[in-house]
Amino acid sequence: MDIGASANLEVVDKFCYLGDMLSVDGDVDASVDTRIQIGWNKFRQLVPLLTNRDISLIRRGMLYSSCVRSSMLHGSETWPVRKEN
Repeated sequence: MDIGASANLEVVDKFCYLGDMLSVDGDVDASVDTRIQIGWNKFRQLVPLLTNRDISLIRRGMLYSSCVRSSMLHGSETWPVRKEN
């Protein structure tokens, strides 16, 4: 079966792969912006727990670190950071 003759491929500048934004030029700006957005979304989901006075400050800090911060930093060790970044 000849796939090349029947498939139409769309050319894009950036795309999401396994939760990470990849761009044509290999820049990390799209990845950083996406991770910041994911972190804010997690923070918004946890606001009721993070502002609950019945939960100790230490527990709220642990919750923030384990959920919000880890979701923002996930995959950052593979970003090809340049001098400009």
